[in-house]
Amino acid sequence: MTAINRAQFLRRAAALGLITTAGITTTAAAASPRLALRGVAYDTGGGPAEEDSRARWRNSTMRGEIHAIRRRLHANWVSVYGSDVRRLIDTATAALEEGLVVSIQPRSFDEPQEAELEKLRKVAVEAERLRRRHDREVILVVGCEFMLFTPGIVPGATFFERVEYLTKGEYDMAELQRKFRAFVARMVDVARSNFDGRITYGAASDLEQVDWSIFDIVGLDYYSYHANRADHTKELARFRRWGKPILILEFGCCTFTGAAELGGMGWDIVDYSGDVPVIPPKYVRNEQEQADHLANMLGVFTDEGFLGASPYTFISPDAPHRPHDRPHDEDMAAFSLCKVLRMQDGDPASPYHWLPKKSFHAVSAFYRHQGS
Repeated sequence: MTAINRAQFLRRAAALGLITTAGITTTAAAASPRLALRGVAYDTGGGPAEEDSRARWRNSTMRGEIHAIRRRLHANWVSVYGSDVRRLIDTATAALEEGLVVSIQPRSFDEPQEAELEKLRKVAVEAERLRRRHDREVILVVGCEFMLFTPGIVPGATFFERVEYLTKGEYDMAELQRKFRAFVARMVDVARSNFDGRITYGAASDLEQVDWSIFDIVGLDYYSYHANRADHTKELARFRRWGKPILILEFGCCTFTGAAELGGMGWDIVDYSGDVPVIPPKYVRNEQEQADHLANMLGVFTDEGFLGASPYTFISPDAPHRPHDRPHDEDMAAFSLCKVLRMQDGDPASPYHWLPKKSFHAVSAFYRHQGS
């Protein structure tokens, strides 16, 4: 067994840090000149070790951002994820009221399996109520990347302990996959028992061997980089054998020169060894590279005939933009389409306002053209 290097697993950590629209029927084999679902990922908060990626949470702020996703980004779908059940449902409700298709994904970090199952049950019950109440599709995403985030599959009490275990290469992958599939099956049972809509899962496509026969949609977190589009086609071909719609729940890159090639590892440019995070001088802010990469990948997914795609992510309040302080411009290492400026720079719970990056405008133009 070849050892899997640390970068392969941390690539998935960057995703923290993964259908059909009403009246549209699409199959994985059906070629289409446009994406049926044109979305964006939206973080409602959460993280490991009691951390909250959205330390400041106001429903009024969230509603303003959801409105911008619909009216300014020209999306017709929002992929809502996070750890707090109430925030998830409030955000999904706001999105449905805006006329958006919604996918809802509870995320758990190092929580016991029984706690994850109970959280999914609560979300599934609420999602079914929303599905019956609104004339838009609601999709339930049972979770993401369980082999890394969920105890009891890979040895280790925390995410990083599990990564460390896997990097050593001394494991029985067949046994790990057996445990993974058993837990996925339990999550699917909970989802099916409480939710009558379509379900999927945010898979770490380079690690987890998902039995997609028990899902309605193949859901992927896809951060691969290829200079040649044909190499994307080659890498993604294996997911077509299930004969199901393919939905890209996450993709993207950060905001500096070279970020596209680093893909999901872009966040790792930050030096956390001192009192405050620092961006080393060799990295140069580059909004155009992020914009070009997102537009290119949306073109790839369209050409592949996929059901939809959602860039990761709309906004990252925990990575503020500091336009006049390049070494501390944490937004360079953010995947977000918007840059956040806090009123009180050192306080993560401070009020903020956001400005669109070039990537926002690129995605907006792509969606506006496809929706016309």
